[in-house]
Amino acid sequence: MPNKNSRLVYSTKTGKTCPDCENPISQCSCRDQAIPDCDGIVRVSLDTKGRKGKGVTLIKGLPLMADELKRLAKELKQKCGVGGAAKEGNIEIQGDHRELVISLLQAKSYKVKRSGG
Repeated sequence: MPNKNSRLVYSTKTGKTCPDCENPISQCSCRDQAIPDCDGIVRVSLDTKGRKGKGVTLIKGLPLMADELKRLAKELKQKCGVGGAAKEGNIEIQGDHRELVISLLQAKSYKVKRSGG
């Protein structure tokens, strides 16, 4: 029976381990759950780069953890009636829905700015 007060700190097999999840640093799962650093302003823009001219509403700067970000993305996609994704701390909504997204986020008491053109 392992001792509850003892934990693995370093192993020659895996290297350093995370103190929270006790996985190797390269496979740490708790670092993904950290709230990203942001200035408190959510920026909404239209992005077409790398999408063959198709527009995507891009939402950056949300101070949410990954699971909360996915939940908000799902809600925004349903309200806009389109598809999208939550990637790398940002939300992408297919099409130009900047005005609707801004009004929905302001209703949730976020400070929102329209960025880009």
